[in-house]
Amino acid sequence: MTGLKLVWYGDDFTGATDTLATAARAGLRSLLFLGIPTAQQRAASGPLDCLGIAGASRSMAPAAMHAELQAVGRLFAALAPPVLHYKVCSTFDSSPTVGNIGAAIRALKPFVSNPLVAIVGGQPNLGRYCLFSHLFARAGSDGDVHRIDRHPTMRQHPVTPMGEADLRQHLGQQGLAHVAAIAYPAYDDTPPALDARVDQLLQHAPEGLLFDVSRACDLGAIGRQIWRRALQQPLLAVGASSVVQALAAHWADAAGDAGAAGATETRSSTAATRPTALAPASGPVLVLAGSLSPQTALQLRHARSYTPVALDPQALQAEAVGADATGAYGAERAATVAALLRAGKSVLVDTSGTAPASHGDPAALPRTAVADFDPAALASACGAWLNRLLQQHPVKRLGIAGGDTSSHAVLALGAWGLSYLQPICPGVALCRLHSDAPHLDGMEVALKGGQMGPPEYFELLRNGA
Repeated sequence: MTGLKLVWYGDDFTGATDTLATAARAGLRSLLFLGIPTAQQRAASGPLDCLGIAGASRSMAPAAMHAELQAVGRLFAALAPPVLHYKVCSTFDSSPTVGNIGAAIRALKPFVSNPLVAIVGGQPNLGRYCLFSHLFARAGSDGDVHRIDRHPTMRQHPVTPMGEADLRQHLGQQGLAHVAAIAYPAYDDTPPALDARVDQLLQHAPEGLLFDVSRACDLGAIGRQIWRRALQQPLLAVGASSVVQALAAHWADAAGDAGAAGATETRSSTAATRPTALAPASGPVLVLAGSLSPQTALQLRHARSYTPVALDPQALQAEAVGADATGAYGAERAATVAALLRAGKSVLVDTSGTAPASHGDPAALPRTAVADFDPAALASACGAWLNRLLQQHPVKRLGIAGGDTSSHAVLALGAWGLSYLQPICPGVALCRLHSDAPHLDGMEVALKGGQMGPPEYFELLRNGA
């Protein structure tokens, strides 16, 4: 894989596809693998600038994260690109016991030789900003911006509530005792002055160097710092898709400075792509919604083109753990959805109990309140159920809402890769599924984090832009 610039690991599938889209739109040849790729799969992918691995470490305990990331580190060492990107959610939601970012850094750091661990703290195109190390996030697609510990959703996230806005303190709780920081006013300095500031901070051997991001124009300066160091020794970069945005901005700036003769050294051979209008689905669309986010609940209320079908999380989990060995409930739900799809109806399968019922439709059962459950176990059970359904009735376009649900559901399908097709909205891309199973290969898939997308997101997925 000559010319590989970056390998990224996404801590959930939704974020990994956003990074895939970010790289592809920057003109970088990219493919996202749904696990550690085999040599045959890498060969089949052709020349790449960026190679991604979609994972589920965001929902794991530290010990499981360490085991998961060892294989990623070994692949990185074998491929030897300049940058290993550990992709986290743009809200940095994590905790000492679940999705511990410090544990991820400790697992991957032995596979890189560079003393710099670059942590990029914001992603402005998604309404995420880091100012003097404090993280702020927009609520929904067009809501107000809140400090992350006062954010109406993130402060009460069901798995990893954010109680600290200072990312240095937040990461300190996850075992990174010494995180240095570059505040955004430093980007107004000359490049040599910023170089000197970074070099000075690294003399104190911090476990990470956090870069503020106040505006999109900050990204090029951050990308320059990452890349100039990466060309000396391979390094680990941590953050949302803004890591790739920063590198792409720097490469574009460097190409412009170098002129046409030198551009091939800093840019991909593939031209940046212009998004085209999203076409309507060519058949009925299937959506599996496992997110408890208020934004997804709002989108469910706007999904007028779908027949809603309730999926009881308690019943599904009981079958998954063997408490109800008959499997009758999941089989009945799958048969009901398959019949609706065969009738040409788009179907929205909901585990949250928030989708509006369709009056008179037998599939729209009364909703039950979501009781206490293990989110990872429920996501796995949903994935197994989805796989059973698609074996009965494949679809051409599939949407999944929820980070954990997306990760476990796609893993259950047994596919091996995703390539970028086009954007749907900021943070969500339509992708092509790569699978050895003929009924899955080529299926269009959109994986959406709970907070991503406008109110009419599900309507866009079915009817196009």
